[in-house]
Amino acid sequence: MSGAKILVVDDEARIRKLLKDFLGQKGFVVIEAEDGKKAVNIFEEKNKEIDMILLDVMMPNMDGWSTLREIRKMSKVPVIMITARGEEHDELFGYELGVDQYISKPFSPKVLVARVEALLKRTKKEEDISLEHEGIFINTKARTVIIDEKNVDFTLMEYELLKYLILNKNIALSRDKIISDVWEYDYYGETRTIDSHIKKIRKKLGKKGILIQTIRGVGYKFGAEPK
Repeated sequence: MSGAKILVVDDEARIRKLLKDFLGQKGFVVIEAEDGKKAVNIFEEKNKEIDMILLDVMMPNMDGWSTLREIRKMSKVPVIMITARGEEHDELFGYELGVDQYISKPFSPKVLVARVEALLKRTKKEEDISLEHEGIFINTKARTVIIDEKNVDFTLMEYELLKYLILNKNIALSRDKIISDVWEYDYYGETRTIDSHIKKIRKKLGKKGILIQTIRGVGYKFGAEPK
């Protein structure tokens, strides 16, 4: 992961410097953009070089949501959205647009770097196995999901969560365990992020979304259609 390029998009120079310093200590190369328009221009030019984007929501010229829409037209690059606490209710909207993770201001730079490392680890991990269940086919080498012979786009974390559920089919999984195993760090906020991702995955699975069962008081289980 050393040498991976991170595009940091924030209108506050002090935040960009803070992130550049901490990420630089881990060997990451940081490219800065002070607003969404500049970020989109940079990404259009260097999208094959950029491994991840840290994206603020509230910015002049072009906000984070609009920026993300433009980025998603070009790439599935992992995106961590940086939000103010008052914006947390917008998380579901962000997941609809293709956000992979959120982190709220004020944040611990060390925690953010840990999340960057965990997310990049997933994007760089090379596996060569295939998973199939009830017409849902996952090729882990190509990171593709095929449902009833049709290729369906999943964000990185949606893909990882679906893969995890299938690998653990017929097992009741708590939200805390899912976050620990899939996100690979302890999550001290609300576990609603899991529910948001599950909602998106069910929608993309269509009729097969019923295979993801809600276990009241526990979490979720993937398996046979409930009786």
